[in-house]
Amino acid sequence: MAFGRGARTSLTTSRPWSALGLVAGPAAFIGGWVVGGGRMPDYSPVNDAISRIAAVGAPERTLMTAAFVTYGASVVVGSTALRTSPLRRCWSIAAVNGAATIAVAALPLEHSASMDTWHGVAAGVGYVSITVLQLASAKPLRETGHDRAAALAIAGGVTSGLCLVATTVSDANGFFQRLGLTVGAVWLVAAGVALFRAGRAARRA
Repeated sequence: MAFGRGARTSLTTSRPWSALGLVAGPAAFIGGWVVGGGRMPDYSPVNDAISRIAAVGAPERTLMTAAFVTYGASVVVGSTALRTSPLRRCWSIAAVNGAATIAVAALPLEHSASMDTWHGVAAGVGYVSITVLQLASAKPLRETGHDRAAALAIAGGVTSGLCLVATTVSDANGFFQRLGLTVGAVWLVAAGVALFRAGRAARRA
């Protein structure tokens, strides 16, 4: 998803270094579920939710909790770069996504029935926000001449949304959860790289 290629208006930001949070967060998150899930012999990435890795009593709880918090904090930082860019209308959605992920870490599964419920609410907010974030970026991307990126953002948002629905009706909910979140992560990384490069270039000009 090359945000900056062939554009009429550069996706610059006054906070290019903050944009790297949009890269670091997804890297930590995906790394956490790949490594943590791989170390749990009875865990299935196809059938089990990512949050199971951080559940109370899970052997890789510390690793996955750290991944959740790192993702959340990094995306909140990255949202400040969005706020000072042509994608400014997306910054609050990204901030909500990061905050919801921190809440997921603070409300682990298997603690109590009520906490499991609130965990589900936080996870739902996180998933919906990463879907809406992609869709909301399409208009400003199109307005700045990034037509291809706008189309990819819509496709990504629709894919994440469909995967969210699939997690509620399919036994392979772990697979669909990972697919939808990975698509969202691609958007975050692409936006982060584009904002960082454009912001640094503007400072050197």
